[in-house]
Amino acid sequence: MEYSESLKKNRDFQVVYRQGTSYANRYLVMYVKENHLEKNRIGISVSKKVGNSVVRHRLTRLIRESYRLNEQKFRSGLDIVVVARVNAKGRSCQEIEKALLHLGRLQKILNKKKEKSSDSYDCLCRSENGNGGKDESHTD
Repeated sequence: MEYSESLKKNRDFQVVYRQGTSYANRYLVMYVKENHLEKNRIGISVSKKVGNSVVRHRLTRLIRESYRLNEQKFRSGLDIVVVARVNAKGRSCQEIEKALLHLGRLQKILNKKKEKSSDSYDCLCRSENGNGGKDESHTD
């Protein structure tokens, strides 16, 4: 992530939870607070309620990748915490990306200028072909 770093400390998350504004949709909850720095800090939280370790890490990667691909669309100087809801389990990269951008619009933290649509570049997750990432030409 070129313009961002990660929130790692529990106290940083707690400050954003307590003092930030929150919006939610079906898959994600986003908390945002100004940080008075020149870059964003993003934290991702996925509860054990969502699923086992594999499921939680997959969701974390999808959220981080969705943010990375759209990072230039977000204003700078923000602490952002994204919390995955149980409904996010099993969702595609496109659905998570759409949910993240929706929350960015609700929070009014997206830049005003029109960017290319997210369909103009390839998300690593978009290359999924519905068979669990296995190449169809390969046989066991």
